[in-house]
Amino acid sequence: MKKSMQRSLALLLSVLFLLSFAACGKEKTEILPKEKQTVRLATLKGPTGIGAARLMEQNEAEKTANKYEISLLSDPTAVMSGFAGQGAEYDMAACPLNMASVLYNKTNGNVQILAVNTLGTLYLVSAKELTSLKDLKGKTIIAAGQGASPEYVLNYLLEKNGIKDEVTVEFKSEHAEVATLAAAASENEETLYLLPEPNVTVTQMKNPAMKAAFDLSKSFEEASGVALAMGCIVVKKDFAEQNPAAIEAFLSEYEKSVLYTSEHLEDTAALCEKYGIIPKAPIAKQAIPRCSITFKVGDEMKKIVRENLSVLKNANPKSIGGNLPGDDFFYAAK
Repeated sequence: MKKSMQRSLALLLSVLFLLSFAACGKEKTEILPKEKQTVRLATLKGPTGIGAARLMEQNEAEKTANKYEISLLSDPTAVMSGFAGQGAEYDMAACPLNMASVLYNKTNGNVQILAVNTLGTLYLVSAKELTSLKDLKGKTIIAAGQGASPEYVLNYLLEKNGIKDEVTVEFKSEHAEVATLAAAASENEETLYLLPEPNVTVTQMKNPAMKAAFDLSKSFEEASGVALAMGCIVVKKDFAEQNPAAIEAFLSEYEKSVLYTSEHLEDTAALCEKYGIIPKAPIAKQAIPRCSITFKVGDEMKKIVRENLSVLKNANPKSIGGNLPGDDFFYAAK
């Protein structure tokens, strides 16, 4: 009997030990880190992509909360097709502000704006000094961006200053073409060139006689009361609703990436070259301070975007997709 009890006790202890081991195993399984949320992010070369440079580096090092699949694009229309077309390729995108509104209208409201990431980057480049926009009277401006923000912003400012009919504007197909003409201009050239960064820096490196004579962003803010917004981050509304934690993680990581840009200029310039955002680090280093990289969210973002889109709508409703977006366009804004 005694041996039988001993065997029973030994068997019971064995069972308890196995149950305890299984429980430990279960506990370990439960505290393992969750799998990262994959976010397909498209961004553009140039100023719109600069704020993501540090994020790209952190993502490559697997130090981000989300797992980002980042596509760097040259053509904004590729963002449009990849974001709103059949079999859409992206969950988020950095794009021109007016394109965000077009996407909202095109997708019947399935797009929200998360943040404004780029303010004004437009400059009038000239061999001559300018003291005010009224100095443009009787002058010729060569520009690109016909049918887009550069044309509408320029027209808005010329109208505000009462000189729209007294300035000749000639449009070229690409900013690079305008930059090439400006780089070849003589120091006595009377023609002005409308260029964004980093084309301004490229022009000045090739032709030191050319100056960033006038900041159209400053003029726009003086005329409208809000900053000139050029770029933003958008997200598919259904993706945002289904992945709120991923959105908040992105906003936190992207804000840190933008802050890094302002605090670590040389490192950011090197990252811009590494990831192809701007071709060469020396160009990026000079251009970034004039690219107005920013992070505006919530109610502040809403105010800036509303005013900018209203200007574009008045110039040409098609530029924003026909109609101003509804309040549901603005993520986390009242």
